[in-house]
Amino acid sequence: MACTTILVGKKASYDGSTMIARNDDGHYDVKKLVVVDPKKQPKKYKSVISHVEVELPDEALSYTCCPNVDEKDGIWAAAGINSANVSMTATETITSNARVLGADPLVRYKKASSKKEKDVIGGIGEEDLVVLVLPYIRSAKEGVIRLGQLLEKYGTYESNGIAFSDENEIWWLETIGGHHWIAARVKDEEYVIMPNQFGLDHFDLEDALSTQKEYMCSKDLKEFIDKYHLDCNNDGKFNPRLIFGSHDDQDHVYNTCRAWYMARYFNPRTYKWDGEDADFTPESDDIPWSLVPERKITVEEVKYILSSYYQGTKYNPYSAVAGKTAGMYRTIGIARTGFMSINQIRPYVNSEIKAVEWICFGPNPFNSVLPFYTNTLKMPKYVSGTTLEVSTDSFYWNSRLIGALTDPCYAANIQNVERYQKMIAATSTAILNEYDAKMMEKNDYSLIDEANQKIADNAKAIVSDTLNKVLYVASTQMKCNFNRADN
Repeated sequence: MACTTILVGKKASYDGSTMIARNDDGHYDVKKLVVVDPKKQPKKYKSVISHVEVELPDEALSYTCCPNVDEKDGIWAAAGINSANVSMTATETITSNARVLGADPLVRYKKASSKKEKDVIGGIGEEDLVVLVLPYIRSAKEGVIRLGQLLEKYGTYESNGIAFSDENEIWWLETIGGHHWIAARVKDEEYVIMPNQFGLDHFDLEDALSTQKEYMCSKDLKEFIDKYHLDCNNDGKFNPRLIFGSHDDQDHVYNTCRAWYMARYFNPRTYKWDGEDADFTPESDDIPWSLVPERKITVEEVKYILSSYYQGTKYNPYSAVAGKTAGMYRTIGIARTGFMSINQIRPYVNSEIKAVEWICFGPNPFNSVLPFYTNTLKMPKYVSGTTLEVSTDSFYWNSRLIGALTDPCYAANIQNVERYQKMIAATSTAILNEYDAKMMEKNDYSLIDEANQKIADNAKAIVSDTLNKVLYVASTQMKCNFNRADN
């Protein structure tokens, strides 16, 4: 599934939080935000896509997730935070190369072609990962360990990148072929950009196979690389991207361009990004996986960059003057997004309210993001009660409607949307600050549900007003309009 991920280390963020965020760019998937009660977590999990069955531990934590409303293809829990304040987002679909996939083929389900044969059971994948891992981990590193064990035992049918975070650390894991994997701890002072392409561009194999302080990997990764002659590095350095990744023509219009824009935004003066003598262009294969930002990164900036479409460049698809270059690269904010979450673990409040999941639905250029405390067993109906039927009682459907009405009338409607986004961000943050103070002062965390409901109710009123405005503008620009004075 095509997505975009950004990871922000605690010293790179504005408030010392760790943040992991991802666009889930599926096929206009209808999504909701819910909390899974440990009592409802299965003891045996069966994948719809691969038919694999996995026995699960007896003890589970509660956790938030963003499942598909239509579960015909499985749960697709996507992202969440558990009651131990550990976060996970799964997954960023990544690329690989034929050498890797030939050495360790993906484990794909194959239905028997006759009664004499048996079905070939597949491995685990994006449909399954959050349910299999998030309820059972108490640190980001434990997430890597558990997922690594599952990958080695069951294999996977796709190439994916998965992020884990807790209050102190962020870890990033990338799958390699069917059963192998590699993982790195994100440096506290850095942020990471991931646009559907194998990302890691540096790695300490010695640490991964010994102390595992900053790196981890499959136990036999070195032997695997040597046996199949995978190392294409020519300078003695271990660059995983060159060994396991891809550098296809398609990457240059779909993937590297997004990394270019994200890094250009957070590090505008670190490198030269434009012109004939640019250090990096939208089609560069060697854009760094991680960087120290020139300024501390905020929640609002994470939302902005994951909503972006090359504003300020000649590639902006909404630009009236860009000409032939407009829309030539795949935008970060894209129409088919199901949801986007920013999972923030805050170090300066008590454990009961450390974790906040910022959530939005539909096309990010025109939607807004809401923060919810996650240490609860329910979410407001406005975000949890999504159905397959279009409804203005749903944050998901309202977000889709605003996006669809704004896009064809961009110039006339973008001001309404930008005002709406700022108002939601400001008022939601104010409510969060209000309840942080209340709960810390009184040491009363029963107010969590009240706070979440207030955030949802506030958003619903602002969203309704915005929907009225963009609908009116779109109505005035319909092609079937006709005024007798026009003649």
